[in-house]
Amino acid sequence: MSPPGQIPSHPVLNLPQEAVDRPLAGFRRDYADGEGAARHAHRRAQLIYASHGVMRIATDAAAFVVPPGRALWVPAYLPHAVAMQGRVAMRALFLREDAARAGPAGVTVLVVSSLLRELILAACDEPPDWDPHGRGGHLAALILDEIARADRLPLGVPQPRDPRLLRLVAALQARPDSDLTLEGWAVTVGASARTLTRRFRAETGMSFGAWRQHWRLAEASALLAQGATPARAAAAVGYASASAFGAAFRTAFGGTPGGKGARPVPVKIG
Repeated sequence: MSPPGQIPSHPVLNLPQEAVDRPLAGFRRDYADGEGAARHAHRRAQLIYASHGVMRIATDAAAFVVPPGRALWVPAYLPHAVAMQGRVAMRALFLREDAARAGPAGVTVLVVSSLLRELILAACDEPPDWDPHGRGGHLAALILDEIARADRLPLGVPQPRDPRLLRLVAALQARPDSDLTLEGWAVTVGASARTLTRRFRAETGMSFGAWRQHWRLAEASALLAQGATPARAAAAVGYASASAFGAAFRTAFGGTPGGKGARPVPVKIG
């Protein structure tokens, strides 16, 4: 993060939506598959939402898969990069410092309720300098209430820094269905299984097994959002059976892979 007064190592963008004296302003843009934005930051907090398509958003500490029905809360000045999977209709909000207090303290995946979805879309139809006493003002008040009430989901996957772990992570991201153990990866990445175990715990706060399950569930959520059946999503990310996948999904998200409106439950990490 680069607060005011410091020279950042990444671009700090300033869109018109960030310059207006309003609690929040909507931003809309459609992207083609594979498009995105390199590492950058904004002067205002963002609620990054896509009404269609899947976004992959990476901070320096974690990677997030954000399908429709979810949004990523990004605090002001937090560096992040965005990549689009499929055609993406981004509908984001930029929040002034006082309004951003309605959101989480750190980067967080939020559940977008049906009401919040419609409010976001409506806010994006308003001009950045909407009338505080008109429709825009009413929308903003409701949006801040819905953000404060929104459920949080454990869709962020901590990212290691060790080059050996990064090679392992890259391989798993390319093949989430791989069933190689740390012993199997040791020769490939150039470190002993014991070293990999220790470094994984130190840099991600998770065991390798917990991290891999976390990643698989995040990948599966993207596949489900793109129309894959639970059985196909389970197989693609390496679950031996749809029932095993369903049990892991329920533990993490509080609902079935094929259901709607799943509510998050506490997830033990490690």
